[in-house]
Amino acid sequence: MVGPQCLYAVFDDYRKVVFHSCEAEFHIGHSFGGEEDFCNTLGCHYKLIIQIVFLVFLFKEISEIHIIDFDDENNIINKNVLLHQAGEIWHIAASPADKAVITTCYNKTSDSRVVSCAAVWRMPSDWDSGSHESPDDSAHNAQTLELLCHLDNSAHGNAACVLWEPMGDGKRVISLADNHALLWDLQESCTQATVSSTATLEGKGQLKFTSGKWSPHHNCSQLATANDTSIRGWDLRTMSQIYCIENAHGQLVRDLDFNPNRQYYLASCGDDCKVKFWDVRNVQEPVKTLEEHSHWVWSVRYNHSHDQLVLTASSDSRLILSNMVSISSEPFGHLVDDEELSEGEDNHQEEKSKEPLKDNVVSTYEEHEDSVYAAEWSSADPWLFASLSYDGRLVINRVPRALKYSILL
Repeated sequence: MVGPQCLYAVFDDYRKVVFHSCEAEFHIGHSFGGEEDFCNTLGCHYKLIIQIVFLVFLFKEISEIHIIDFDDENNIINKNVLLHQAGEIWHIAASPADKAVITTCYNKTSDSRVVSCAAVWRMPSDWDSGSHESPDDSAHNAQTLELLCHLDNSAHGNAACVLWEPMGDGKRVISLADNHALLWDLQESCTQATVSSTATLEGKGQLKFTSGKWSPHHNCSQLATANDTSIRGWDLRTMSQIYCIENAHGQLVRDLDFNPNRQYYLASCGDDCKVKFWDVRNVQEPVKTLEEHSHWVWSVRYNHSHDQLVLTASSDSRLILSNMVSISSEPFGHLVDDEELSEGEDNHQEEKSKEPLKDNVVSTYEEHEDSVYAAEWSSADPWLFASLSYDGRLVINRVPRALKYSILL
């Protein structure tokens, strides 16, 4: 049995988000109150009535995806179960265009050896119809995921993750398999997948991709990948390398994330306990380094709306919310238009605008009792975030109210 290692969030047009992980006890933080026990990988969806749905996959003989519906308004939890019969899930991602379509990376046994595969699935049409079962009864009425197509990477190695085009129509994905990045075109409602182009990681030794992030900038034409201690950028139009940060971290690079508002800024974290921020136009030195964690940093996430807010999760059992305002898109804070100022306020505002705000740790969350593998921001509510630890605890918290109002006002 392996604990949860990933938490993912994506919204569709109905303002629903998916948080996912592996093995989990459900725990709502201070914002909601309450606690329930569940097992293995999570997804969360917001409806307009502020309803949260968690996708959870469970390691059994047949892996299960649990849709856990938390109604914030009425404080009610329900659950549906979907069967993933192909194998043990290690990574899951949701289509940005179709709320019912997901991809999984999973292990299966072939010729007495374990191989990692990837596939595209559709959830049953009534999974979000509101007819959810109670947590105690849902396992008896489990439905099966519909296989749409395999992302056959067998010729290229074991699949590590699948990335959806962030601003796309759900017809392009990238799979990272060993030292290959494969760009797939999904056709016929995702029932057919063809490789349109590939890139190969070349160098000494057995190089393997460990993680990747599809940039939402430059018309979604760039990809960042991590392998060992290095970070590389790729132009997806030519599948060629456009930058390389050798020894970006002293040890393995665990995760990457692009600043949603500054197109050249990239965050990374790794086993050297550090979080680094890069301007990919000049990769000689990071523009900022955080050293707040005392063990491996597994996840780093920019807030989707307010890029000064950064979450980091570590196996020191802590989740840290930082305010990185000096390298954000608003380093001087929110400024009032000059036309709105009286003559007497002009000088004061000018002096104030020359003083960049200072970076600081907003809060350290210690509700977890084991390694925190993942953190994600809600895409529907920019002040809401979740974290997931090895012991199966999912904690949901909100940005402190004082900081929220200081950003808004």
